Amino acid sequence: MSGTSLDGVDLAIVDFYIKKNKWKFKLLEFKTLNYSTHFKNQLSIAHNFDVNQIKKLDSEYTFILAGMINSFLEKLKINIDFVSSHGHTVLHQPEKGITIQIGNNIKLSNLISKKVVCDFRTQDVLFGGQGAPLVPVGDYHLFSEFDYTLNLGGFANITNLTDQFPRAHDICAVNTVLNKLSKELNFDYDSEGKIAKSGNLIKDLKYELDNIKFYKVKPPKSLGVEWVNKVVYPVLNKYKSSKLEDILHTYSIHISEVLSKELPEGKKILLSGGGSFNNFLIEKIVEKSKSEIKIPSKEIINFKEAIIFAFIGVLKIRNEINCFKSVTGARKDHCSGIIYN
Repeated sequence: MSGTSLDGVDLAIVDFYIKKNKWKFKLLEFKTLNYSTHFKNQLSIAHNFDVNQIKKLDSEYTFILAGMINSFLEKLKINIDFVSSHGHTVLHQPEKGITIQIGNNIKLSNLISKKVVCDFRTQDVLFGGQGAPLVPVGDYHLFSEFDYTLNLGGFANITNLTDQFPRAHDICAVNTVLNKLSKELNFDYDSEGKIAKSGNLIKDLKYELDNIKFYKVKPPKSLGVEWVNKVVYPVLNKYKSSKLEDILHTYSIHISEVLSKELPEGKKILLSGGGSFNNFLIEKIVEKSKSEIKIPSKEIINFKEAIIFAFIGVLKIRNEINCFKSVTGARKDHCSGIIYN
């Protein structure tokens, strides 16, 4: 699993089983392997690439991903059934019928000599859906003891598990923006939100952020890096003369308020994603919401998405539904993905 935060590739070996008619899992092994600085930079600008550049990047990424998988498996000496791979999203514009994840091709299967299940988003977009978020199917089967799940990754997305079928949508940009601002201060990220906490609120900036039109759009809806570049950064760039600490502080407050509006009072909320380690952000979310927020183990925070994409692969192998129309807005529930032997 590789997300928009560009932290690296999350690798997980997961054992799935059914107990009392419910899916269960055991996280056996896990590791995050970082990208080189050069390749990380390539991924960060890939949404601007033309077709030939994307093809070249796809080939390079597949070799890098295969090397990571082979190295991970060789050290563990564990026999696996197959590899379920999300790839890395370089372009996501479902309104135009486009979603591109690199590393989703038969070459990966050949390089690791394993069955590969991948390309989970394309079919949903072809069926008129957003192609995202896909994690709710895993929330529905694996974390049903909660009312809602809230993932704080490159983007925040929420899953409502209180109905017969899950409903979910993207809410706002989180680490995609926070990490970029931190890099301008020569940090990869704002550890525990300490920099943001040290800043002060810029009221005019917060007002502009709070009034971004996307927040008023009804679900299903999803976000991509292109949206951040087009909508969020132009707002932030108006305040370049302000201290970065103040911009980080203001954006963090903005996130907490946008999220708190999505969290119903008295409901059990499971947090996950790298943003769960941002103490300042979590403090503000808890302060502004009236929900019962649960922060799980470090392993679940970091590897929940990897676990779920492995599970999505299991459902594909079993030819069972792994995309809900109630989540993505597709014409029908369906079983998405491609299997390469």
